[in-house]
Amino acid sequence: MRDDIPEFDRRHFLGRVLMSAFGAASIAFAAPPTPGERITVALITHSGGAHVEIYLQSLAKAEEVGIVLLSDPDGTYEVKARATLGEKLAKVYASYHDLLANERPRLALISMEAKLAPAAIDAALDAGGHVMAEKPACTNAEDFAKLAAKANAKGLHLMLALCNRVNPEVVEAKRLVSSGEIGKVYGIEMHIVQDQTRLTSEAYHKSWMADKARAGGGHLTWLGLHWLDLGMFITGAKVEQVAGFTGNVGGQPINIEDSVAMSMRFDNGTFGTLTSGYYLDKGNQMHLKVWGSDGWLQIDNDKDHTVEWYSAKSGAGPQERSFNNPADFDPYAVFVRSAVRASMGLESPPITTDESLRVLQAVYALYRAAESGQAQRIE
Repeated sequence: MRDDIPEFDRRHFLGRVLMSAFGAASIAFAAPPTPGERITVALITHSGGAHVEIYLQSLAKAEEVGIVLLSDPDGTYEVKARATLGEKLAKVYASYHDLLANERPRLALISMEAKLAPAAIDAALDAGGHVMAEKPACTNAEDFAKLAAKANAKGLHLMLALCNRVNPEVVEAKRLVSSGEIGKVYGIEMHIVQDQTRLTSEAYHKSWMADKARAGGGHLTWLGLHWLDLGMFITGAKVEQVAGFTGNVGGQPINIEDSVAMSMRFDNGTFGTLTSGYYLDKGNQMHLKVWGSDGWLQIDNDKDHTVEWYSAKSGAGPQERSFNNPADFDPYAVFVRSAVRASMGLESPPITTDESLRVLQAVYALYRAAESGQAQRIE
């Protein structure tokens, strides 16, 4: 609830700010679809898929989803899918090749090991469907660039699952910047830090996420890219040049980085930094701050997802905007439903194909910069 608006209807507020951020249709609380209008969604995954149970729950909640087809080659998720989706689950396939040869889903939700994901995305696009893909969805930006080019040529959405975009505090921050409340953007600072403890697990050591050849990278590809994307999303500026360092400072037996220090130049001439790493014994610390000619704002996830901002235009001191989210607010459900509705042509996608590509280009440019010791440009 905004503290400057007493007795404010939280659902109305969230719907309004999401509408202002994404365009004509509200994401979280959009108008209901035409009676009977439902689409078929393919969930393509395997034992290495991430967040699959969350995606099942999100598809179950999305009223625009009429039928779900599951590709589950190792049988990891069939039982859970039947329990979660009920009658929505129409058929389970042993491979996505068979599924796409026999069905024409409007949207394919793909959650696979990064090395395996591009082939599945390519097949889904060839079948004529939009795609929402769990990140990082590739092990190098060049592979994703080819997929993005194909999606754009076919008029299809290729959406990387960066669900933090729909969080109310993020949408409010974007609104503040877009409205000129803090003036011209001068700079941005971000850090996203999680626990080192997970890296000590033998199961993690054996997983694809701990192998650069299969994952593409470590903390930056899995978690840091969320805030890298938010920096661009909130300010409307694109990263065009990067420099920095990566390393395994914790010394765990993993073939990925647990630490990243990244510097960026944006296409509007401003600069930014990102600290991305596994450092804590438990929990996480996440912070994003933007400075402008007339003020500043910050998102501090250590303070229960609040936005604090100051504008010299108002002549007032720092003012905090807090969000007591509805108890049922679920960013994954909101993002998935938005992807579904975008696939139906009912609203803009929560992230565009080009935005999805840009964040991956920035990630892999940083890896090149760290290896070469030279700043890298993104064309």
